[in-house]
Amino acid sequence: MPSPTDAALPMHVPVLLAPVLAAAAGARRAVDATLGDGGHAEALRRAGAEVLGIDRDAAAIAVSRRRLGDERMRYLRAPYASEEARRAVAEFRPDFVLLDLGVSSRQLDEPERGFTFRPGAPLDMRMDAAGPTAAAFLNGADETTLARVFREYGDERQSRRLAREIVRRRARRPFAVSDDLVNAVRASLGPRAGAPEFARLFQAVRIAVNDELGGLALALPAFRDALTAGGRLAVISYHSGEDRLVKHTFREWASACVCPPEQPVCTCRGRPLGRLSPRKPIVPDAAEVAANPRARSAHLRIFQAGDAS
Repeated sequence: MPSPTDAALPMHVPVLLAPVLAAAAGARRAVDATLGDGGHAEALRRAGAEVLGIDRDAAAIAVSRRRLGDERMRYLRAPYASEEARRAVAEFRPDFVLLDLGVSSRQLDEPERGFTFRPGAPLDMRMDAAGPTAAAFLNGADETTLARVFREYGDERQSRRLAREIVRRRARRPFAVSDDLVNAVRASLGPRAGAPEFARLFQAVRIAVNDELGGLALALPAFRDALTAGGRLAVISYHSGEDRLVKHTFREWASACVCPPEQPVCTCRGRPLGRLSPRKPIVPDAAEVAANPRARSAHLRIFQAGDAS
């Protein structure tokens, strides 16, 4: 039962909830590998599943535990791509695994976490308390690395100019708060740069700080292998790089042969590992975007594992 304190908890609306529940239909054991505030986990449990909730953020675990309690719930504080999490998922033998990528609404709403470009916010951006902060990354990475991050994770055409500007500015004063990066972006892209540019480039730094694409590439095959026959792996992404990685990975798994086209004889597995279900990504409709703006860039892709033969 919810505790009296739950009235004070942030109850953010889960993204693409209806198609997630449709993909999880009939699941007895479900993993929410990015637990956040527990919205998806709560719905999965109501649908009849026992849920393993995983999050690297201690605050997320605490919020969800107060909200959901311990009945048919298990909790693990760890990055979803960590060895501990991958082992826990394998032992749980789920019928359904969900990854809702990116930063949670609650993390964005807490300026002290440093995910926002609101004035005066610290350049932190870590999803847990471990590892270098965004300030440490911006102050320590060389110009080539900075340019690559802004180009590959932020789709920024002026990535080299921005990287040079950051290196020039940090030589005078180290980056410490959001204003430092905002001012560097404006100096590089022009005074008309605004919220869309800031959001895109802050997101690029966050992805680098938390090695989000590296973790995703490591976790996907482990979660696929943990599924029971016919189980489904669902991924909600908000960034083109994340979605591209998931799309290409799922397509490869659904292919019977992954040998190079010029190779005359197949030497790979020779069979698909499952299928795309559906083949194209599911995106929110206009009504969901109006009710939940966070959903506007969401893409849901689902892979259904084959049998054990």
